Amino acid sequence: MGIAFLIKLLYIRSMIKTWLNVNTILLIVAVIIVAGTVFYSNYLGHKIELIEKKKVELWVEAQRTILTAPDESSFNLAAKIATENTDIPIIETDEKDNIHITNCVNLDTQKIKTDSLYLYNKLAEFKKLNDPFILVISENPYQANKYYYGETVLRQEVRYYPIIQLIVAGLFIIVAIFAQRSSNKSTQNQLWAGMAKETAHQLGTPVTSLKGWVEVLKEIKDADKLAAEMEKDVIRLELITDRFGKIGSQPHLEKSNLLLQINSMVDYLKKRSGGKVIFFVTGIPDENITASISPPLFDWVIENLLKNALDAMEGKGELSILVNGAAENKIIIDITDTGKGIPYANLNKVFMPGFTTKKRGWGLGLALAKRIIEQYHKGSIYVKHSEPGAGTTFRIEIPK
Repeated sequence: MGIAFLIKLLYIRSMIKTWLNVNTILLIVAVIIVAGTVFYSNYLGHKIELIEKKKVELWVEAQRTILTAPDESSFNLAAKIATENTDIPIIETDEKDNIHITNCVNLDTQKIKTDSLYLYNKLAEFKKLNDPFILVISENPYQANKYYYGETVLRQEVRYYPIIQLIVAGLFIIVAIFAQRSSNKSTQNQLWAGMAKETAHQLGTPVTSLKGWVEVLKEIKDADKLAAEMEKDVIRLELITDRFGKIGSQPHLEKSNLLLQINSMVDYLKKRSGGKVIFFVTGIPDENITASISPPLFDWVIENLLKNALDAMEGKGELSILVNGAAENKIIIDITDTGKGIPYANLNKVFMPGFTTKKRGWGLGLALAKRIIEQYHKGSIYVKHSEPGAGTTFRIEIPK
């Protein structure tokens, strides 16, 4: 129970650290940055809008002076003011909104010549942005010029800046979360490796002692059979120790016949299953299906899956292993039992370290199996199908 508690504690700490301490802080910081940027951008945009409005108002007054200038100096001053507007786009119309093409400033002159709708589209755009300035030329009959104006490039940039800031902040959060998850995963990997190696070290001493006692038993009269059976279990313990020792290290992969490997494990478990479970092992297209595996670690995966199946069937039923080598680039192994099945709510949890529905389980078997298949054999393992009361199929896929 100590290891299971340690694994669960690790996950709880990781969740709190990742989602509360790191991600929440990052989110709060991003929200503050974006909110502050939006507030300041709106303030700055409003300030620029007032400045531009004053400039347009001054420009319109310059147009009035040009039309009614009493002397040359007034005309020259007004003309100078009018020409100083180099950034605010303005369209002049009459009182009925007919456009005066000759007095449209800071617009694309090339488009004015080539696109007949360009000025009308711009006029519709300017009407939505600002109210026009009206210069009355005659009261009776009524004649007036209207001056519609748009936004400068600076004002547009200020308006869109918060959106850019939000995108940058979002990317920053994504990168930070990814980095944090990678860091947590690395820490968990180190913990897995450390626990496995420590377990192997702890098992080493009693296994050596048991081997000595087996040798003593062999010398005792009528204890040969007992010693032989004990020796099998000692060899089994040595294999388990070897498996734990390989966790965290790069295992040696070798071409192996998967049917022979699986049948060896089935034979071992048959003797310990009570005789009420029927085993089926089938190979497609034949029994000569090979793959590059680490035999001790691959055995560990198969043993875990078969033991879970036996537990689910409570000692009776059918257990079938189908090894399909017909695919071009991968081998598929389906392990199907007729047990009690997995509730739908638990399907996404079965591979989580520390998760178990057994009264006396650590919840590490499937987590280790997933790690061995995915990390060391570059494959995948998942629940292909499960139906409560009918059974479960686990699928392993490994490259050829």
